[in-house]
Amino acid sequence: MRSFEFCLPTKGVTVPDGPDWIHEVKYGGYRLRLERDGDRVRLITRGGYNWASRYPWIVEAARKVRQKQFVLDGEAVVLGVDGISDFNALHSRKHDHEVQFCAFDILVEGGDDLRLLPLSMRKANLELLARRPEGVFVNPFERGELGPDLFRAACNLGLEGLVSKRRDRPYQPGRSKHWVKVKNRSHPAMEWEL
Repeated sequence: MRSFEFCLPTKGVTVPDGPDWIHEVKYGGYRLRLERDGDRVRLITRGGYNWASRYPWIVEAARKVRQKQFVLDGEAVVLGVDGISDFNALHSRKHDHEVQFCAFDILVEGGDDLRLLPLSMRKANLELLARRPEGVFVNPFERGELGPDLFRAACNLGLEGLVSKRRDRPYQPGRSKHWVKVKNRSHPAMEWEL
């Protein structure tokens, strides 16, 4: 399988509000790439480490997906009963068996490299691929001008923030001005920000 470099969001102060943007809740988790090639499943960190042995539920879920070859971009998260991610539980390593994969992009499906497709098309492919096997879920998103209102609501719920992405752009390696992350300044994950 090919090697990939993560697309990284640019830090923003305000949430973009134009019609070409989509907005996703930023879960408090570890960024990972979920790679499946036949029976081989890898969970690759930004540092290049394979954490497949750390998070068995994600690996098991990936093997249940009908498609035998794919690469997903997302985060490892521990969800509380309220559906909100618990970064401290994730970081403690006491809940590794409960860690799920929150997928927000798809880079490869079958033998096809999807990175040059616009994000809106990649999102459609992702929805079809990951029909919610337990342990892997697709990050929901909203389109357009309601980004600032969504950010306020996310902060009020105690969520980490929002990532806004241009719906018409390809997946770009490295730091991207087309992905903008706006953080809830009072979220516990802020302590771990590098």
